Amino acid sequence: MTTIELLWGEYELPIKDALHYADGRSYEVALDPAAPGGFSVLSLFSVDEILEDDPSWVSSVDGLTSVDLGERGLLWGGEGSYGSEGFIARLTPDRALIWAMFFAESNPFDRVQLIGNVATFRSTAGFEVLVDIENPRNPVPLER
Repeated sequence: MTTIELLWGEYELPIKDALHYADGRSYEVALDPAAPGGFSVLSLFSVDEILEDDPSWVSSVDGLTSVDLGERGLLWGGEGSYGSEGFIARLTPDRALIWAMFFAESNPFDRVQLIGNVATFRSTAGFEVLVDIENPRNPVPLER
């Protein structure tokens, strides 16, 4: 199992604005209302290296909203350990991680809407993140 899968098994994610895949790939991300989808995907990084410096640098996550995808799994959005944190994720039908995004300053994501393969997650602070649920690195333009 990858480090991110082990963390997810405890419903934890690293405290870093990032997109994580179950296969171990992790990318820095930044909330950016002007960017397609409301966020930018930045550079690849190693979760193992981040946690090597401080293994406790993780946040417990808990869901506040979801969309059942049937045999395709589940979309889940919610909060972290601290009030400013939020996360969004796609899970398998048995709740294993496919991908997750964590934001330290988004506030919790408490609403999600799915149209086709595009999910719109909204946070309590008014941030809106649009993702292609099959490929969250693929930019999705915000509806203006």
